[in-house]
Amino acid sequence: MILDSLNNIRMYESLNSNLSKAIEFICNNDLNALPLGRNEICGELVFANIVEIDPKSKEEAKLEVHRKYIDIQIPLTADELMGYSPLETLPAPDYVEADDAALYPAGEPARNYFNVAKGEFVIFFPQDAHAPAITTVPMKKVIVKVAV
Repeated sequence: MILDSLNNIRMYESLNSNLSKAIEFICNNDLNALPLGRNEICGELVFANIVEIDPKSKEEAKLEVHRKYIDIQIPLTADELMGYSPLETLPAPDYVEADDAALYPAGEPARNYFNVAKGEFVIFFPQDAHAPAITTVPMKKVIVKVAV
């Protein structure tokens, strides 16, 4: 997991060839102006989902993991609290191949919680269980999916 300022995002381009495509998109587009839903970048290798989030508590948030994709998550309109647990510390999840997701039951506490402010981003890798979208206000965010 990586948490950093958007001003530093280019430092991470070399971690994965598809990550550089995602970062190029992030740096060259007004993320706030993108339409809701899926925004194509590079087919199934890299795409961005613009979503609106309703308020959610820690107890309502579900830890999730992905096998095929890295997530770059960027809050656009409000700060966002997120939970994190190393996948290796959790029981084996029920993975749904079609969704590239495994969800843990609501209320499964994350090991750590941290704030992601507007102007920051977080990168979650397949070994990072994360509980995003914990917020007290409705918000808009971008989730860039990057094939591993």
